[in-house]
Amino acid sequence: MPRWLTVAAAQSGPISRDETRADVVERLVAQMREAHKQGCQFIAFPEVALTAFFPHWWIEDEAELDAWFETEMPGPDSQPLFDEAARLGIGFQLGYAELAVEDGRKRRFNSSVLVSADGAIIGRFRKMHLPGHIERRPDNPFQNLEQRYFERGNLGFQTWAGFGGRVGMCICNDRRWPESWRVLALKGAEIVFCGYNTPDNIPEHPEMDHLVAFHHQLCMQSAAYLNGMWTVGVAKAGIEEGVSQLGLTSIVAPSGQIVAQASTLGDELVVYRCDLDLSTEHRRLFNFERNRRPEFYGQISEQK
Repeated sequence: MPRWLTVAAAQSGPISRDETRADVVERLVAQMREAHKQGCQFIAFPEVALTAFFPHWWIEDEAELDAWFETEMPGPDSQPLFDEAARLGIGFQLGYAELAVEDGRKRRFNSSVLVSADGAIIGRFRKMHLPGHIERRPDNPFQNLEQRYFERGNLGFQTWAGFGGRVGMCICNDRRWPESWRVLALKGAEIVFCGYNTPDNIPEHPEMDHLVAFHHQLCMQSAAYLNGMWTVGVAKAGIEEGVSQLGLTSIVAPSGQIVAQASTLGDELVVYRCDLDLSTEHRRLFNFERNRRPEFYGQISEQK
């Protein structure tokens, strides 16, 4: 008997630099209500969903930088989203910039939370693969300073039971590394949510601009097919503070086929009724249990 999970991938249009968190949360709540009207049990939001994507700017003042981060989740501005989720009975995934104090020191992460239909956090993830650079590059039209503003995640790739199956999370650049998806698959993930803020151009390699969309879709589709899982990519899209960002929010089946995709660069819901049992069927078809065994790979590496 199929295990159905109707999912909404909530693409976000641009967020201006002076837009408040409360304003953004109103947009997210509106999308959540619409998802509920369409029969969705889960809604996924983009990476750093509560603000404009500040790693595109050089920020020297420590207090100014800290202001882009959340010190608690939920906090005063994000609490309405949690309250509405509990009222509607819908789960969600939310990306945000996290400021934490651990081992007596301040730490910054690019994070996401998995929230149950009663508004309780059941999972946390911190981005593992940080792109970009640390130094300022004044000749570039925009910066990519994640390596400067964030630390590498320290929670690993985890999965959680919920929504009728096994759920995983990754963030943006994590999608470009097969290890991310492989670990999630080995931990039983049947559906993985991945928020991203991806420019549709590469300032230092303009000759690759025409491949940006292709490479994004290649990552999401190949991950789904090779690991027998649903992949859900959720974009920040459109021109945000002068940075043109890729849309293409999409839901990909374990077959690798894109089954639903955004058609705009603004706030848009991409909805699909996912049969989580397709993950089981795909893994059985390729006999994952027999072929994905760590000792098998060790034997291969020892062969001459």
